[in-house]
Amino acid sequence: MNNSTGCPASATVCNGTSCVVTKKNFNDILSVVLSTVLTVLLAMVMFSMGCNVEIKKFLGHIKRPWGICVGFLCQFGIMPLTGFILSVAFDILPLQAVVVLIMGCCPGGTASNILAYWVDGDMDLSISMTTCSTLLALGMMPLCLFIYTKMWVNSGTIVIPFNNIGTSLVALVVPVSIGIFVNHKWPHKAKIILKIGSITGAILIVLIAVVGGILYQSAWIIAPKLWIIGTLFPLAGYSLGFLLARVSGQPWHRCRTVALETGMQNTQLCSTIVQLSFTQEELNLVFTFPLIYSIFQLAFAAIFLGTYVAYKKYHGKNNVEFSESKDNEMVSGSSLHKVNEGFQPDGR
Repeated sequence: MNNSTGCPASATVCNGTSCVVTKKNFNDILSVVLSTVLTVLLAMVMFSMGCNVEIKKFLGHIKRPWGICVGFLCQFGIMPLTGFILSVAFDILPLQAVVVLIMGCCPGGTASNILAYWVDGDMDLSISMTTCSTLLALGMMPLCLFIYTKMWVNSGTIVIPFNNIGTSLVALVVPVSIGIFVNHKWPHKAKIILKIGSITGAILIVLIAVVGGILYQSAWIIAPKLWIIGTLFPLAGYSLGFLLARVSGQPWHRCRTVALETGMQNTQLCSTIVQLSFTQEELNLVFTFPLIYSIFQLAFAAIFLGTYVAYKKYHGKNNVEFSESKDNEMVSGSSLHKVNEGFQPDGR
């Protein structure tokens, strides 16, 4: 340990209290093996999530995309603007501000689909929102970064990995499409697959968080302002996404879905953009922010899930069914509406 800087002796870049440690050869091998395993597992989980999607309702969201439009506004309106406001408010360094904005401009992550299932969200809306945000990111990411980062840096220096976005899109659409087909042809078998996949998905989310900590053994000593922003950013995303969905008249189960889709960003894509866009010395100031955001987005999602499960358990099954029937009466005219258990409008 270097006593003057607080960095390990193996650190390749040191500046004040921040440092970056080179990955060891063992980590390179571990990265390839685990990335392959996690990719396969994620594809299987998304296949199981697709088993909960009904073709008619999924196409209904595409034909009448009000929920998707609300999600789009949250994803590429609220999140970049929130990142900009936080960067200005905390007066962070230009490079750090750019990375915060890159995170805000990323599309939603697939973990939101798994969590949407556990909070009885609208899975048809969740899958369609993730797919659309990933597809639209091909154009919206460069546009948002051009608008919000020009006061700090030339947006042309930021490398957008379009091939990675395309890969994410394929990895999402293909297994989900197969799952939708299975649900259409063999609905009873699809329910079994869904139960197994939902449990596997929950385990996978925890596993990815642990693997991230193993693969990136950087010193977790970084500017305190970035820790604060990394804490507030996902919380703001969840809260503002839920609020906007509710103000726009969405039912409670869709509010939960939009909230998760808004706050749960594709942090892997952000990490890739950061590593492609900055030099090793510049990474010193921003390297760990995507990991910090990832930790807190999962932590707040876990609190959100725990609160929802406690609510259901406290109020009991009968109360939930009564609320559900009231909501059904309010939206009986819509053939595209699907009501799940949980928070429902009280009609007042």
